[in-house]
Amino acid sequence: MYAIVKTGGKQYKVAVGDIVEVEKLDGEPGAEFTFPALLVVDGEDVTTDAEALARVSVTGKVVTQTKGPKIRIHKFKNKTGYHKRQGHRQKLTRVEVTGIETK
Repeated sequence: MYAIVKTGGKQYKVAVGDIVEVEKLDGEPGAEFTFPALLVVDGEDVTTDAEALARVSVTGKVVTQTKGPKIRIHKFKNKTGYHKRQGHRQKLTRVEVTGIETK
């Protein structure tokens, strides 16, 4: 059984026991979260109906707060002396999926 969940503007395919890096969620390690399911696959059964998905709960537990790789941005315009350096490092949360339950 697996599910497609949405968090942080992205969609992830998760199964019970998976550890997924998602965009930062507020919470200490050990905190519980519930994710909205967009699709649930259980063997041959595929659930996409909004009413049925409202009864599905995908729960997860925060493992740790981490940071992604450093991204370097360099803007340059020729013959004008303009250049700008900038960096970015995305904050991430590692979440362990603890359950996919249909009611």
